[in-house]
Amino acid sequence: MKKYIAEFIGTAVLVTFGCGTAMLVGCDAAAGSGYILTALAFGLAIIACAYSIGNVSGCHVNPAVSLGVLMSGRMSTKDFIGYVIAQFAGATAGAAVLGVFNGCHFEKLATNSAAGVGGNPWLAILVEVVLTCIFVLAVLGATSKPENGKVAGLVIGGSLALVHFLGIFLTGTSVNPARSFGPALMDAIAGGSALAEYWIFLVGPMVGGILAALLWKLLNGKKA
Repeated sequence: MKKYIAEFIGTAVLVTFGCGTAMLVGCDAAAGSGYILTALAFGLAIIACAYSIGNVSGCHVNPAVSLGVLMSGRMSTKDFIGYVIAQFAGATAGAAVLGVFNGCHFEKLATNSAAGVGGNPWLAILVEVVLTCIFVLAVLGATSKPENGKVAGLVIGGSLALVHFLGIFLTGTSVNPARSFGPALMDAIAGGSALAEYWIFLVGPMVGGILAALLWKLLNGKKA
């Protein structure tokens, strides 16, 4: 149970600080500073969580990461289900906190969208598959050896910031179905339409997580 509580807390922190920063500073392509601050906020949130709850749950805080870990043989199906439930609950709680911080306005709390790719859902899925695959592959590699423990959090946080640098303009960068669900659900409760596009940010990251696990097995000479 402690592992699931840790995942709940970690995902809530990720959404609160990552999506919260995006909500407050915006992501203005002309200025660019909003992009940088948002990418760094997501990366730093992961670093903070990695060194606080990592020794309890491994700090997945992302169903796509948990799926990659499951496929690599490093967690049980039971734990995978528990982690995913905790992650979605944590993301929802984090988004609710953001809405309260935002004066009880729950719409557009850094929701993801395909608008940056012209509203093309298949292109948005491709973006999410590629970005998630790169991120989850970094997670699997960084956590594959015990001696990497001291730097794994930095590598993972840096990798998350990296994929945000490219992906924010395109899709808002999800690479995490739970992170996308919380703000989309709050937006729907407030009468918004973000939940209609949520399927993109469920399918893309989960496919990316699967691809990353397969590539990791291939590169490490393991049976896929």
